[in-house]
Amino acid sequence: MSEVLQEFVARFTYAGVLAALLLGSLGVPIPEEMPIAAAGILSHEGLARWWLALPVCLLGVLSGDVVLYWTGRRWGERVLGWRVVRWVLTAQRAEWLKEAYRQHAMKTVAMARHVVGLRAAAFLTAGMARVPFWKFILADAGAAALTVPFVFTLAYFFTDQIGAILADVHRVERWLALIALIVLTGGVVVYVVRWNRRVPKAP
Repeated sequence: MSEVLQEFVARFTYAGVLAALLLGSLGVPIPEEMPIAAAGILSHEGLARWWLALPVCLLGVLSGDVVLYWTGRRWGERVLGWRVVRWVLTAQRAEWLKEAYRQHAMKTVAMARHVVGLRAAAFLTAGMARVPFWKFILADAGAAALTVPFVFTLAYFFTDQIGAILADVHRVERWLALIALIVLTGGVVVYVVRWNRRVPKAP
């Protein structure tokens, strides 16, 4: 899979990077770092211009996220009945994410884009929960503006060592995402417990 993706990106350059990132953000199991690193390596080798490749990476990362958001916003709860959506989003997960968005909309968006297996579900639910688009895109673009140039720059300047570097980056990113997920879950649980205590009991 890795070799096929690298060959595809190398052959189609900008279009290949854009397509790989778009597919990855829509739920296809393509690690986001791979096409970004490929773009950085191609730029280092003179096969692409960095000042074009980097914006293409950002566009590819964000485009799929926006498609997911507007799909959820346009069709709402009906998307839960779509077979392709059921692979990543169940009704239970949607309710959990909606509660997270009610409490910390922008934090949830920023955290979800770095959690493998949660990103597509979270962004569909953001649309379903009608998170204001300006909040969604600001949080998503802000998170992408940190990680995408970082991975691209590492690949550009450390082409020979990129395999080991990406493994370390991915490991740290997963730990940070796990910590953020635990904190967010704890906040939601505390809120639900407090809310239940405030609700008057039926006689």
